[in-house]
Amino acid sequence: MQLSTQLQYGDDPIRNAEAVVALEQAGLDVVWVAEAYSFDAVSLMGYLAAKTERIQIGSGILPIYTRTPTLTAMTAAGLDALSDGRMILGLGASGPQVIEGFHGVPYDKPIARTREIIDICRTVWRRERLTNEGLYPIPLPEGQGTGLGKPLKLINHPKRADIPIWVASLGDKNVEMTAELANGWLPHVLMPEKVREVFGPALDAGLAKRAPELGPLQMAGGGILAIEEEMFEPARRLARGMYALYIGGMGARGRNFYNTIFQRQGYADEAKLIQDLYLDGKKEEAAAALPDEFIEKVTLIGPPSFVRERIAALGEIGVTQLLVNPISADAPKVLSQVKEWIS
Repeated sequence: MQLSTQLQYGDDPIRNAEAVVALEQAGLDVVWVAEAYSFDAVSLMGYLAAKTERIQIGSGILPIYTRTPTLTAMTAAGLDALSDGRMILGLGASGPQVIEGFHGVPYDKPIARTREIIDICRTVWRRERLTNEGLYPIPLPEGQGTGLGKPLKLINHPKRADIPIWVASLGDKNVEMTAELANGWLPHVLMPEKVREVFGPALDAGLAKRAPELGPLQMAGGGILAIEEEMFEPARRLARGMYALYIGGMGARGRNFYNTIFQRQGYADEAKLIQDLYLDGKKEEAAAALPDEFIEKVTLIGPPSFVRERIAALGEIGVTQLLVNPISADAPKVLSQVKEWIS
């Protein structure tokens, strides 16, 4: 099992990158760099490629709507070259509030778009002349544009023609597509006890169509991590605030993917209450309404014996990459300890 973390948002990307250098020395295998309505992920990933030596650098995630598919492929190939083959292309749809509200792009057909983007990226990396029919017609068909477009192939020879693609997905059809086409799956939250019930049928349907050459589907899972007693309560408060934000505020009523998954994990009444409180501006009350049981099962907060049990439970459901957010005054020390447990 590999060890990974999510780079935190912040106004000082250089300081954040320096923290990753220390975590690499502690044994971290992968760092995921988010892109929401923050600084872009690509700039920081390039900087990390120059500052690190071994760690894999993943986009966690690049929204599928904010770049052309070809630019996404070019960017991934460029970062893979700069990092000497350490790039992971993480893709996801983000959500309507960000895509339409910040980028001004219609949020439509996320699954079909992701499928085409994956195919286009792999075609570009193989240096084949690029043509595509569907949502992204390439070249532009007759009657559109100047009519001068022609199929081209990437000038450079990519470091790898098989850069790993991971997809962040939640809904059944999107999870099915991920299991069919992607190298890895980035779920938002995994409760080991509920994974088969919530995601099992979709995963099975996708894996049944998966090409053998893709190999087994990789999977990330974990959560906020604290193994020092004085950090337990701060970590739980952070977890409550984060999950209240996603379950309550990441979307409108009836259009919140995280709320839907929370319901399917067995918390239908709590999901409605948390969303109502959050959207009414009662964020602290929304966080307090999260069941203790939920926080316990989707985080890694507790004494080492408890955390090791939860890591084992994640391994049993197929997690290949332990994705953690360490809460500690000495994060490298904590990650070094966890690395020993999973090695």
